[in-house]
Parts: sequence; structure tokens; C-alpha cells
Amino acid sequence: MKVMLRREDEGNLSVYVPKKDLEELVVKETVEGDGKILTLANGWELKFSDLNDDTTLPQTFDAKRL
Repeated sequence: MKVMLRREDEGNLSVYVPKKDLEELVVKETVEGDGKILTLANGWELKFSDLNDDTTLPQTFDAKRL
């Protein structure tokens, strides 16, 4: 699914899912194998294969919901 990542003014990472009209804060980041897993405040876990620490935000990514 396509999601948009952006950094809030307070420095928190947030995820927007356009098809669900959902915007949630990231509460946990986990590096696993070839990608990152972001856990959202609502409990969703999204896996990103092309997300790096030096990626400029806001940007749209492909994510897989676990």
C-alpha cells in the first residue's frame, strides 16, 4: 500500500494512509533484515524495504501491513 511519511514539528514521525484516510504517529521503529518495521499508535505494523535513516521527508513509500 502507498503511505506518506513525514516528520512533525515536534520531531515525531507520522504516517498517512490515503486509502484509509488515516494519520497516526509512529511509536516504535524496528530494523529487521532488509527493511524497517514501523509500529503505529493504533497498533498497525508496516514494513518498509526502501526506508533509510537519511531519507528526506515528506515522501511516499510502498509499505506492507503485517
